[in-house]
Amino acid sequence: MAADIQGTLQRWVRPGCTVALADGVGSPAGLCADLSAVARAAGGVRLILGWCPEVPVALDLSAFADVRAFMPGHGLRRAVAAGAVHYVPVYLSQLPALLAGVWHPDVLIMAVRENIRGLSLASEVSWIKVAARLARACIAELNNNLPDAARGGVLEDVDILVVSESDRLPANVPRSSVDPLFARIGADLATLVTPGAAVQFGPGPIGEAFLAALEVPVRIDSGIATDALVDLEARGLLIGDPLATYLSGTSKLYEWAHGRRILEGIEVTHRQSRLESTDLIAVNTALQIDLLGQVGLDGGPGGLASGIGGHTDYASAASRSANGISIVAVPSRRRGQPTLVERLAIPVSTPRSVVDVVVTEHGKADLRGLSDDERAHAISALFR
Repeated sequence: MAADIQGTLQRWVRPGCTVALADGVGSPAGLCADLSAVARAAGGVRLILGWCPEVPVALDLSAFADVRAFMPGHGLRRAVAAGAVHYVPVYLSQLPALLAGVWHPDVLIMAVRENIRGLSLASEVSWIKVAARLARACIAELNNNLPDAARGGVLEDVDILVVSESDRLPANVPRSSVDPLFARIGADLATLVTPGAAVQFGPGPIGEAFLAALEVPVRIDSGIATDALVDLEARGLLIGDPLATYLSGTSKLYEWAHGRRILEGIEVTHRQSRLESTDLIAVNTALQIDLLGQVGLDGGPGGLASGIGGHTDYASAASRSANGISIVAVPSRRRGQPTLVERLAIPVSTPRSVVDVVVTEHGKADLRGLSDDERAHAISALFR
């Protein structure tokens, strides 16, 4: 089978071409060794990576002439620090334009599963559907152990070459623990939510604490769906099926999501005009925030953290929503270092103009309608 896979790849992975590798918890790890071997032999191949909660062991980054990632996550942090991967700071909503332009993929390596509608994306849709429609060749690993959760992932209009099968389960992403400090932040966040609101949240302990503290029913309109949604539904507080573009969690989430139409592409989930009309309450965090309310997400003294992802997309839309709120929630210290600084020491990821409310374990500050001097006074009161 390996020879057949490499033979197919050799037809399409040519010197100087661009290959996009589908990301997320269902990334096609079983094709990575053959892809690496063919890319090394071809020479000059560029690789585009997305969100990598873990990097396939068989993916040899040195086989590619150039590797670029837009949301490296934990899995690629060391490779970025070592210079093996170039981190490109972009919003997720920008990816369709990038893929149609300077990142136009010649080949997409992807994972699919079968359902009654045909071949479909599974545990993520994200930018993959856009890339599939643009690529000259879509080469796939068939994996029916991935959850069937993509409502917008059917690929009947795309020619897909299935070259291997896998029974690998999606990557396990353990839940974040919630200590009393995060619980206090979550409780304050919950007071800002009205019944029936559309809620976006980031993964991690603040998102966990926030959803656990909710006492009113909400709709979920977010980039990533996590195990916390299963608990929210069990408490009778989830209205309808959530909308997201990635699954990220444990078997608890994947079993719950199977058969639900949850996932859409970023051209839908991150579209500003749609989000602005949803009365969106966006809850995100930061590595640093300064006295003006500017947010830093994707860098710091310890190097790259994750990437901008959808933070600014959701914050911008929520700040423009008639009944929405863009919230940034942070502990006053991370790993012993203050999160509030006079001016950011890392790049600005989200501008102050789209940050409405700041929340810490010491309370919350509503910045809407305030001048810079007033914002600085309100924010500084939250960091003691």
